[in-house]
Amino acid sequence: MPETPTDVKAAPDDASKTASGLASKVLSKGSGAEHPSAADTVTVHYSGWTTDGKMFDSSVKRGEPTSFPLNGVIKGWTEGLQLMVEGEKRRFWIPAALAYGENPGGGRPGGTLVFDVELISIKKAPKPPELTAPADAQKAASGASFKTVSKGSGTQSPKSIDTVQVNLSLWSPEGQLLQSTDQEGGPANIPLEKFRIGGLSEAIQTMVTGEKRVVWIPANVAFGPTPPPGVPAAGIVVQVELLSFKAGVPPPAAPSDVAAAPGDAEKTASGLASKLLSKGSGKDHPKATDTVTVHYSGWTTDGKLFDSSVTRGEPTSFGLNQVIKGWTEGVQLMVKGEKRRFWIPAGLAYGDNPGGGAPSGTLVFDIELLDIKK
Repeated sequence: MPETPTDVKAAPDDASKTASGLASKVLSKGSGAEHPSAADTVTVHYSGWTTDGKMFDSSVKRGEPTSFPLNGVIKGWTEGLQLMVEGEKRRFWIPAALAYGENPGGGRPGGTLVFDVELISIKKAPKPPELTAPADAQKAASGASFKTVSKGSGTQSPKSIDTVQVNLSLWSPEGQLLQSTDQEGGPANIPLEKFRIGGLSEAIQTMVTGEKRVVWIPANVAFGPTPPPGVPAAGIVVQVELLSFKAGVPPPAAPSDVAAAPGDAEKTASGLASKLLSKGSGKDHPKATDTVTVHYSGWTTDGKLFDSSVTRGEPTSFGLNQVIKGWTEGVQLMVKGEKRRFWIPAGLAYGDNPGGGAPSGTLVFDIELLDIKK
């Protein structure tokens, strides 16, 4: 258990101070020669106290150091750790304005905070590529530009339904690092259809495994005609390396009767309609308290697919009393191995105006019941 510093109440006279009001004192010198930059990722051991000597956090107490991008923490840490070198231990007195404020709420400590920090290691942030598309960059149909900086060894490119494993780093046009998989634990596995940055999925679909490419994306292409607050107004610069990709499953076609339940569909008193697609081999029906494993696809009545475990290539499990009412009622009609189509009215689904991205109105689901767990 780290001991409370004797000078926890206020910085002593021999502490060094910066223009921002940050005070610090070297406790033991380090062996390193370089200081981290704000974009770098650091690994540290630390303990923190309020000025009345109360410890509120400590990686030392947990017995495990912590790592983080230096520009993703309180201002006092971002500024203070840039004064340090590897191996150094330093005490900081961080005023409220550089910490969480005087009355932050949410369980965070207020006022001046005191930290003992040991800088264990520095992982340098990736260096930005050319920040303006060169004349020999290729132009994509979306309006983005791209250029290959190292060729890959693969022969095939991913399709829009595939999942790619990539290294990604994003910069503002001024060279500020916005995000990097290097700082987030390694490569990311992302379905191409889930990329939220316009133009990036398109660029990756013309790459091969092992290829590294820089993509320059205007703001209106990356984020639409009205970019959200906080994003660079001039767009972003992305460096992407395609490590591998996994073939996706083509989305199931919308049922021919998606617009409305046909005349031969079964209906319950609640308004739920369903039709058997293929019989199952089981005899028992699940209860609302059981956990079921299913494959499913869901459409709105205009034929738009909004969710599918089939395209993800992985069934899903859940407590049957933890889903929409139409599922809780409907799946209890089924036996193991059965496939059934449901037309679920809004009152048994998410309603007519659910918000939060949930689909509205009557929903249509094809469900295969794979397993029942009591």
